[in-house]
Amino acid sequence: MPPLSSINNPSPPTPPKFQLKPTRQPMLWAALAYSIGIVAGTYAWRPASWWLAAGTAFFAAGLYFVRKQKRKYLSAALALGAFFLAGALHIQLRGSANQPDTSLEPFADGQPVDITAHAITEAKLKETAPDELRQTLDLETEQLLLPDGTVIPAHAGIRLSIYSTREAPSNPSPSAMRLFHYGERIRLPVKLKLPRNFRNPGAFDYQGYLAAHGIAALGSAKVEDVQLLPGFLGSRLELFRARVHASIIAQVHALWPPPQAALIDAMVIGEDAFIDRDTRVDFQRSGTYHILVVSGMNVTILAFVVFWTLRRLRLNEISATLLTIFFCVLYALLTEVGAPVWRATLMCAIYLGTRLLYRDRSMLNALGIAALALLVFDPRQLFTASFQMTFVCILIVAAIGLPLVERTSQLYRHSLAHWDSDDYGGLLLPRVAQFRLDLRLIAGRFARFIGQPLSFKMTRGATITCLRIFELLLVSAVMQIGLALPMAYYFHRATTIGLPANVAIVPLTQLLMPAAVFTAALGYLSPLLAKLPALPALFAVKAITGTVHGLGGLQLADLRVATPSLPMIVAAAAALILAMLCARCRALLALAGLLSLLAASLALAFVPPKPQTHPGVLEVTSIDVGEGDSILLVTPQGRTLLIDAGGPTWGTSTQLDFGEDVVAPYLWMRRISHLDAVVISHGHSDHIGGMSAVLKDFHPKELWIGLLPPSRELDHLIAEAHELGIKVVRHWEGDEFELGGAKVEVLFPPQDWLVGLAPKNNDSMVLHVSYGATSVLLEGDAEKAVERRIAIVHHPHADLLKVGHHGSSTSTTAEILESVQPSVAVISVGFRNSYGLPKEDVLARLQASKIHVYRTDVNGAVTFYLDGHSLTSMQPDIP
Repeated sequence: MPPLSSINNPSPPTPPKFQLKPTRQPMLWAALAYSIGIVAGTYAWRPASWWLAAGTAFFAAGLYFVRKQKRKYLSAALALGAFFLAGALHIQLRGSANQPDTSLEPFADGQPVDITAHAITEAKLKETAPDELRQTLDLETEQLLLPDGTVIPAHAGIRLSIYSTREAPSNPSPSAMRLFHYGERIRLPVKLKLPRNFRNPGAFDYQGYLAAHGIAALGSAKVEDVQLLPGFLGSRLELFRARVHASIIAQVHALWPPPQAALIDAMVIGEDAFIDRDTRVDFQRSGTYHILVVSGMNVTILAFVVFWTLRRLRLNEISATLLTIFFCVLYALLTEVGAPVWRATLMCAIYLGTRLLYRDRSMLNALGIAALALLVFDPRQLFTASFQMTFVCILIVAAIGLPLVERTSQLYRHSLAHWDSDDYGGLLLPRVAQFRLDLRLIAGRFARFIGQPLSFKMTRGATITCLRIFELLLVSAVMQIGLALPMAYYFHRATTIGLPANVAIVPLTQLLMPAAVFTAALGYLSPLLAKLPALPALFAVKAITGTVHGLGGLQLADLRVATPSLPMIVAAAAALILAMLCARCRALLALAGLLSLLAASLALAFVPPKPQTHPGVLEVTSIDVGEGDSILLVTPQGRTLLIDAGGPTWGTSTQLDFGEDVVAPYLWMRRISHLDAVVISHGHSDHIGGMSAVLKDFHPKELWIGLLPPSRELDHLIAEAHELGIKVVRHWEGDEFELGGAKVEVLFPPQDWLVGLAPKNNDSMVLHVSYGATSVLLEGDAEKAVERRIAIVHHPHADLLKVGHHGSSTSTTAEILESVQPSVAVISVGFRNSYGLPKEDVLARLQASKIHVYRTDVNGAVTFYLDGHSLTSMQPDIP
């Protein structure tokens, strides 16, 4: 290779070296102290005057010592103490939880009430069934008209579901249903009901979620019963924003086919109304759910593209920065996503603002400022998974990912600067200088064939691309292992394939975001011209969904984990902190920190916690699944058996998966990762609707079934069990066997029982489970004919009776009560259900037999302990 002359090239500046000493981040420590104060103020109540006096003293002492140069560490400690006390005072003044509005409670009694209200959100349309359309919107009431003619002024939030049944299935167009818009006034008769949580430990706080959005009650109505009133109530600015948002959604659906338009809606503008549950699950399984919802990454991509474009247009630094912040704020306004995007926008604005001040752009300090500002605005955010995940994610990137990049690939990227200078290599570290020399030699070889300028340009470009890919892999890997703890705790997932999925999808998202935004904007000018830039976005979204469905469909992706134990949480958090502290230490310590974090991540994924059980007793828990059944049995030796998994009642459409959203959280809270067996009592939807998720999440060894009438749902579950390697076992009357120290007897059905044309209540498998002198009878939905047969043929006795068919008059006959003679009974029943269960005659018979009755609609989840001699019960504390 001919020598490269550097006579006319002045000596380049010294390349930056990796700084072992971290940059100062006082605002991060201030935010941390404020957060700890919020936690202390929540769980260690003190009078507000106590916190105020202590905070004032700490602040005054800090001001005094800051003037003493030799006492700067003491002044810093006092300042952090003042932030701690301020956080504690703030949360106690503000309150640690959103208080629900109870003003509509007297009217949520099942009786229709005529309401006048105005919409405070745009309606979202969904097709809930092949012959039904349903739109959901939030209202603020103006007045209530009671049946007796009384008019009551009321101002409370209602989440209303308006449905329309299609008379002509051949006309599936959503436009056939009139959508209601922000600010419109309506009048309609509606039966109000209060939002209610499933009362199981570990259940999602649905009431708190709605209270945070100002919703006090729920209701539904037919579209033909809704009367549109004249007038407008609301903010004109919000109306404009809502109309622009709706216009963008319409533009997206005009430019792309429906499946891809639905995904672009969600990924780009935050509208998830058209995303089905299966798609959500695929993104969750593959560890890429943050792609499906608008998040901080979208704001980052938008900011980068806008700033880069403006600088290419030769705008100065100040103008480009201010316009970038303006576009990020505008984007946050249009998305309707709320806090996650505003958090990212705030941090982006702070980070860009530091560029104007020519200060060291410390991401950790910017993160601290953003966190502190948001916590001052609302300290309750600290306890939300969204807030914690956002800041832990950015903290991992800033405190671990970037230092690792700086000490690895970034040093090698510096070797590519001043490519035509011979002197520059002498200023580099020896290993980096050797890397530069090797590349120049390779480029010289290629120069023989394609010429020196092109060979040097290609070699340098290929190397930069490889280093960028390495950085993406490195940061993605660090994020995956660093987020293992919050993912396990909040979402019970180990994202085993998150790294390859994100490596493939993040670059595609970087293509999708600007392409989709540009295409939608161009579509307003010329829909024809917009077809061309729509193609890259279409390619990106198809590639994203193909990757997600491919990787998410792998069995390895479906690794669910129980709630980690306290020692495991402490160990994983300590490993994360250690990795952050060591990232800027010497290489050996940095590697040790990473290895400790990796070990903690693997332990969270593959070392199941010890289940919370009571050895030596037979435990029976009736889980609150509303109007359905689900019972957990834990034998004296710790074997676990789940009987049914809840589900929607017949004819009810819901997006709720009872297995994934109700049963599984309770089991995970008990730190149960696997089940020994599951039982399908019979084929009705309120018993088997959640079973598919249970099979996937807990991989039981056996699935027990009895009668199999023609049923697509039953056939699907059995086929799914075979695919998962679960042994399917048929049990009949007369079967007796031991299970973990307990004796199980099958009392019904006999093998010669006639099977109907569809599942029936009397298909129910009836089990008698005993331990020592104590036992439980589990009836499923068995009715009178089956109960009488069991009483005559088997004469069972039990201390605990699971009442048949949710307390319906079709069950709980005098014959079965006389035979069983239980001291305690439990009824699984939905709160204020439309069937009027449990029936008064059933309760009267139980009371006449002096049986103590527990109900899941009143008591929530109830656990009974049978120790072989006596029965005791326990109701868990539910916040």
